[in-house]
Amino acid sequence: MFLKTHKTASSTVLNIMFRFAERYNLTVALPADQLFHLGYPRTFVAHFVEGFETIGQNYNIMCNHLRFNPLEVKKVMAANTFYFSILRNPILLLESSYIYYKDSVPAFRSSKNVNEFLESPTKYYHPADYRKNMYARNIMWFDFGYDNNAKDDKNYTQAVLEEIEQNFHLILIADYFDESMILLKHTLCWDLDDVIYFKLNSRSQDTVQTLTAESEEQIKVWCSLDWKLYLHFNQSFWRRIEQTIGLRVLGEEVDHLRTRQKELMETCLSEQEAVRKDHIRNKALLPFQSGAANILGYNLKQDLDNKTLRTCQKMVIPELQYTSYLYAVQHPHKKRKDVGLPLLWTSLQEKMQLPQSN
Repeated sequence: MFLKTHKTASSTVLNIMFRFAERYNLTVALPADQLFHLGYPRTFVAHFVEGFETIGQNYNIMCNHLRFNPLEVKKVMAANTFYFSILRNPILLLESSYIYYKDSVPAFRSSKNVNEFLESPTKYYHPADYRKNMYARNIMWFDFGYDNNAKDDKNYTQAVLEEIEQNFHLILIADYFDESMILLKHTLCWDLDDVIYFKLNSRSQDTVQTLTAESEEQIKVWCSLDWKLYLHFNQSFWRRIEQTIGLRVLGEEVDHLRTRQKELMETCLSEQEAVRKDHIRNKALLPFQSGAANILGYNLKQDLDNKTLRTCQKMVIPELQYTSYLYAVQHPHKKRKDVGLPLLWTSLQEKMQLPQSN
């Protein structure tokens, strides 16, 4: 069970989980009907999962966005489930959230830029709007199921950190993504190819706003619950690495991961990097766009053989399209989730698992 937090490289992890599910023919707990998230931002309940009434506890993987609620998740996932999540430095995270959710979050909408918002956040932010404003304050705390407007009291935060440690076997750190993938691989006894990835849902550099030194300090205060969460699990992340893999082996394996990733990019991609939305040739591979962020995608090479093409498509297919595709495969009698874009594969190809020529 992967708790998919927001703006933390979690879409890339979701792609890794979906590919793993397909490779080993596993069942994913997907959102019901036309939804792409498991009831978010409402607190998760089991019936948000498609087929829960009939499938019961027989799901292998759960990884779409949800607001964590352990008692309800445990109704869906078996008792021996491995739980993990990912956190990101709140300073980088808030700037990313601001750009991505600028148009939809009331607290962001009326400020000129991220620094203006951070000069006096309470001028723009109203806790009563918490279901729309959660992206503007302590979003990771919120995703883990806690009150993102709670008072930062030492006993309270300590109790929450201990509860998260009890509920989750592993917390990864997005700022050290490759190191996180190696730790995940070791912890789950996976192969290197299970954690190879192309970065998904990233945005073009020209949409990044530079935070002032004052803004950076203000985030630590404004998002103090997330700051404490991050500091705590960043420490436990490195402690875990030192106790299990060791820094020398970690460095070697990160090098292997990057070499393999580079090989795959050379095999799959016509440009050796992600491209802006208006340069994506196959509209079926266009990622969801949000706010002022220009979300990047990929172009695949034209002359790939069927097997290679299929592998490459799976590496670059955006989250909504992949969710829709898996839903069609797992629930063929239900209405397909509509992404509003051309299909990468027809239903017949999905049934036969055969690749389409480019």
